Amino acid sequence: MKKKLPVAELQFGVYVYELDRPWSETPFVFQGFVLKTEQQLDGLKKYCKHVFVETEGERTEKPPVLQPGSGPVAADLQGTGKVIHAARVSVESEFARATDTRSAAVSAVTDAFGAILADKAFDSSEIKLVAGNMTESMLRNPDAMMLLSALQERGGYQLGRALNVSIYMIAFARFLGMDVEAVERAGLVGLLQDVGMLKVPQEIREKESRLTGQELELVRSHVALTTEQLRRTPGLSPEIAEIAALHHERHDGSGYPHGKKGDSIAVLGAVAGIVDVFDALTTKRPYAEAMSPSNALNLLHSQRDKVFHPTLIEQFIRCIGFFPVGSVVELNSGETGIVIAQNQVQRLLPRVMVVRDAQGQMLRPQKLLDLAKMPKIGGGEPYRVRRTLEYGKAGVTAKEIMMA
Repeated sequence: MKKKLPVAELQFGVYVYELDRPWSETPFVFQGFVLKTEQQLDGLKKYCKHVFVETEGERTEKPPVLQPGSGPVAADLQGTGKVIHAARVSVESEFARATDTRSAAVSAVTDAFGAILADKAFDSSEIKLVAGNMTESMLRNPDAMMLLSALQERGGYQLGRALNVSIYMIAFARFLGMDVEAVERAGLVGLLQDVGMLKVPQEIREKESRLTGQELELVRSHVALTTEQLRRTPGLSPEIAEIAALHHERHDGSGYPHGKKGDSIAVLGAVAGIVDVFDALTTKRPYAEAMSPSNALNLLHSQRDKVFHPTLIEQFIRCIGFFPVGSVVELNSGETGIVIAQNQVQRLLPRVMVVRDAQGQMLRPQKLLDLAKMPKIGGGEPYRVRRTLEYGKAGVTAKEIMMA
């Protein structure tokens, strides 16, 4: 049960999901946590008079949102921290070019997948070209391409997954400060790392019930099939196949096909694994409903230093943000909006396009809120994000938002 409590009445074990002040004004690392330590309690007593809690047994999952400035630095990872990639244009000005770039990518990837299904070689020059163009767009401003990706129909088909994973890979490599060549390589790997799945029987890929042991082995064979396909494709660097082969390896050695662990997994391979899982969790699949981005991040964070590299998980949460671009958010006014851009300084205060009123009716015209400027609801209360919802819940397209 949710309730408001004075800090003096708090007991260990409750989930603190909201404060009487913005999270960004406190030293807490996460936006929401289970009260377990005296240090947490002392912090609440210092900064708050009351908080909003749920009992541990009744609470819903909350995002493991990292506050600005917490956690390790990415430069500790090989190949990262080389370049600071600052946005050079606004999301609005990049949107048209990003739209054209994504359309070209859809065409090129569709052709490549068709060739693979027909047991023919695909044109690697076209795939490399679109990966390069996607990288250029996201180096100018990553939010436009990520907005397009988030607001597409999210199905379990391979084309959509390839494009989404590539976009997240580029965004993450860019965020980690990799050089331009490595960022582009990340995008190319994202487009191609699952092509072996095209060779797995469709009835197994789309099966809604639990896979048998034999079926699971067939699914896992897609890594070897991918590696073989990429190694024999003219014009592709061997490194692309090597990185793609790592995206199901896990930090604790529990992955496949080789059970690699720790630093034996190249950074881009570990990045590919994190991105692949995040996109899968937030996509509706035959056997599972899509999670909200926040709940997906929560699940990834719970596996840090186990299944996933702890530094990379924390950096990925920073990269995707408190409220990922394109995510559907419910505001404290009851209205529904789409995050169209992050605020790099105040990560709890993104730019939001409000698309539905508190009764769920579509707004015409829509309204743009820059939460960093503290716009007020009627009565003087500042707007804030209450929670995130699953991708696609708002029922609008990126084009409708950007033309508002």
